[in-house]
Amino acid sequence: MDTGLLLINILLYLFLPLWGIAGFVDWLCHRATQIETTSGLKESLMHTLMGIQVGIPILLCLTFRVNVLILLLCLAAWALHEFVAHMDVKFASPRRKISIWEMHAHSYLATLPLYMLSIIAVINWPVVVDLVTLNWTGQLRLVPMEYAHGFDGYLFWYLTFMAVACVFPYLEENLRCLRAALANRAVSA
Repeated sequence: MDTGLLLINILLYLFLPLWGIAGFVDWLCHRATQIETTSGLKESLMHTLMGIQVGIPILLCLTFRVNVLILLLCLAAWALHEFVAHMDVKFASPRRKISIWEMHAHSYLATLPLYMLSIIAVINWPVVVDLVTLNWTGQLRLVPMEYAHGFDGYLFWYLTFMAVACVFPYLEENLRCLRAALANRAVSA
């Protein structure tokens, strides 16, 4: 089997699902520490932002050919994700207990995007060379993939998995935190 295909399969069937599982474990930890009564909506919205910051590059890489534009977007999203992750922990740590389980979830949530980006760079090494040498001609547009990654329907099943493991739980967290914030505001008024 081709090494590039093996690396793509590691991304599709190991790293992408593992990122969703780590996100779900992180959500469970937030729920256990009653985030709605401690760090509240601000931290919850940071979690949503970080999910979007990694989710968009994942969707781009699954649906478009990797070129200079995709790599630039992935690099920018990764850097912004790291910045928000730092701000998240800095904000949350004095307000609520961050358990050992949550720290482990954070380690996966922080490193998996870097590992995925590194593998994408290796698979698309000529594009990395073009990026570094500023040979960007014709590579600053979105080019749809000619074929789907994984098995037929992979994207549908992966998005379904992520909706169940991450999107719906974090929406629930946002709503729970919003309700608590509104209740606190009503009591204070």
